[in-house]
Amino acid sequence: MSAILNYLSQNTLEIAGTVFSLIYIYLSVKEKIALWIFGILAAMCYAVVFFQSKIYAGLTLQMYYICISIYGFWNWKFGAGKDADSRLPVKKTKAKQWIIFAIAATLIFFAYFFVLKRFTDSTVPFGDSFATALCVVGAMMLAKKLLENWLIFIVADAFAVGLYLYQGLYLTACLFAVYSAMAVAGYLRWRAILNNR
Repeated sequence: MSAILNYLSQNTLEIAGTVFSLIYIYLSVKEKIALWIFGILAAMCYAVVFFQSKIYAGLTLQMYYICISIYGFWNWKFGAGKDADSRLPVKKTKAKQWIIFAIAATLIFFAYFFVLKRFTDSTVPFGDSFATALCVVGAMMLAKKLLENWLIFIVADAFAVGLYLYQGLYLTACLFAVYSAMAVAGYLRWRAILNNR
């Protein structure tokens, strides 16, 4: 019992980040705008956790999540325009957007990998950079309510499970395993919404 209490006291921010993240992913699947509030709270907790764990790309990703959550909230609230339905609709990613996202992910990956390998003591520069690049693109796609954001997150989250297990962040690894399953559920639900319009 004392070991559990000790773990809980030493990992309070990781636990809080996990709880906020689970609420965030649930609300994402359900298309509830409140997801962005919980995204900000989770990102604030994980920024500290990743700094302490030397997952530096993940740290900057949390800062990005705070910014993209503000944008996502605004876009989901007002992005449909005054004459449209009050809710921003789910859309498919166009070919031109895929090209832009692919280029962005590649550039982000190489930029992070170069910095982490050359200027930090990161023990996982490749994995950290890869997961970060996918998550940056996936979060932007989610903010734009593009269906295929879930496909990006399925890959990123499944990869992140191994990364966090390696770093000893077991609760976070479990969270990302749940994320992977929820991303599949999110894709299926959003695709059904799109097909039924």
